[in-house]
Amino acid sequence: MQRCAARSEPSKIVDTILQLRRLRLSIPQERLVVSLVEMIDFLPLVKDNESGPRGRGRPRVYHDRLFYKALVIMVVRRLTSVYELLQVLQEPTSEMQTLRALLTCEGRFPCRRTWERRLEAMPQSLSEQISLLGRYLVEHLDPFAAAGRAVALDSTLLRAFGGFCWHKKDREAGVVPHSGIDTQAAWGKSGHHGWVYGWKLHLAATCGEVWIPLAAHLTPANGADGPVGTDLLSQLPPEVRFVLGDTHYNAPDVREECALRGQTLVASGHGRYPRPADANNSKEVRSLFHKLRSITIENFNQQFKSLFDAHRPVPTKGYGKTQNWALGAIFTYQLLLWHRWKQNLPLRVGLKYALKAA
Repeated sequence: MQRCAARSEPSKIVDTILQLRRLRLSIPQERLVVSLVEMIDFLPLVKDNESGPRGRGRPRVYHDRLFYKALVIMVVRRLTSVYELLQVLQEPTSEMQTLRALLTCEGRFPCRRTWERRLEAMPQSLSEQISLLGRYLVEHLDPFAAAGRAVALDSTLLRAFGGFCWHKKDREAGVVPHSGIDTQAAWGKSGHHGWVYGWKLHLAATCGEVWIPLAAHLTPANGADGPVGTDLLSQLPPEVRFVLGDTHYNAPDVREECALRGQTLVASGHGRYPRPADANNSKEVRSLFHKLRSITIENFNQQFKSLFDAHRPVPTKGYGKTQNWALGAIFTYQLLLWHRWKQNLPLRVGLKYALKAA
């Protein structure tokens, strides 16, 4: 009898484990895309049309938060048009019903033309919103506690829609040989990829254990890094003390902007080494900064492109729509970091598969 009782104990434990697993599976788990959309309700926004004096013209009925939510849904679900968004939201699933309810304001759901018009105007404030959310993340995640207060600047090229190229001879002749060619893109040269027809994404990200994008801009691929770099600097949080960049950011206007903000620019220079300024082991110090910048921004660029399939041509055509996609992906990345931080999950590992499961 004792042997039978001893043998029955493991079976009871197994039955208990199976019951717990069934109970866990029976509890509906909230999808990640729903969680990301819900988090927007608690974020500070650049434009708050519910406060402040009313301007001229017809007042806005729908809050800007609705359209940031829609943008996140389109990025996560890889939807490229308002038509696709509305068709997906009409699916009779619990997830789509929840998302549709989150896109409703006082019982009203925007019409298609309202979605198109408001999303077309979103690039004007999207860069500022990324900067605001970046400061919010720096305040809560505190990435500078375990690392120096350094930020890395860089740009990465994105291929135009469909991989189509508008060659110089056709551009000069005013001929568009294929309807898929994005005529608003441009040619740019990368040291790794060579000549690329498309767009250039300019980024500023924190250096350390977690890579937080603090500022982002999108230009045609021939956009110069230096002038855009001053715009990135103006959007950085005041805690930043060191700005790390490559040769393109070693420009007088960038140095002047850093000096005005009390920041130190560490950028590789032109010409051969060694230089007269390399006294007192400054060369070794700069080498450490350059290595830190390379580890940070190069890995972040590759992680970003892997998350949002940006190694392929962008899924949108036109400057405004591509801005919404690229900057919306940065905004979604920031929300994903905040969500994983709240869940006590790793901030650099597992992001790709979490987004795929969203």
